[in-house]
Amino acid sequence: MSKARKMLSDINAPYLQSLMRLIETQSKTTLANWCIGYAEENILEIYEKTYPGDDRPRSALTAARDWLDGKVKLPYVKNIILNECHAAAREAEGSPAAQAAARTCGQAAATIHTPTHSLGLALYGSLAVAYDKLGCDAGWDALLSAATAECGKMEAALHAIAVENEPNPAKINWSC
Repeated sequence: MSKARKMLSDINAPYLQSLMRLIETQSKTTLANWCIGYAEENILEIYEKTYPGDDRPRSALTAARDWLDGKVKLPYVKNIILNECHAAAREAEGSPAAQAAARTCGQAAATIHTPTHSLGLALYGSLAVAYDKLGCDAGWDALLSAATAECGKMEAALHAIAVENEPNPAKINWSC
């Protein structure tokens, strides 16, 4: 197996720029719900099929949802994201699809704190899906094509819940 990339990196790619423009129009709450929901429905299973007994990425998403519902405080969620979910990603070094999925869950959960983390859904999550579908030995062009298609699905999912003329869009400073 050749060295796997950990995330997409061409921030100027049209499919990422389009997603970023849409992200900029939405509230932090809408972005967090989109990221958490998408990760739960499309990304988490990639991690869990490789590490079925490890619930750390799921716990991060659950804790973030609990924060949105006012059930827990932010420091509690940040601890789970930083000390559990990201540890799961580091420990999954031998499985690029699972590692990218765990990173995605951490980024999705972290959107409750900082909305720029929402881009992590695309940067890590689309590659997790591509590795899962095509395998880690697939050529980069094939992986990029699959990741691009997944970014399109992510954007469609955000469009589906987007608030038109959102009165309180997140303040986003892309420093990537």
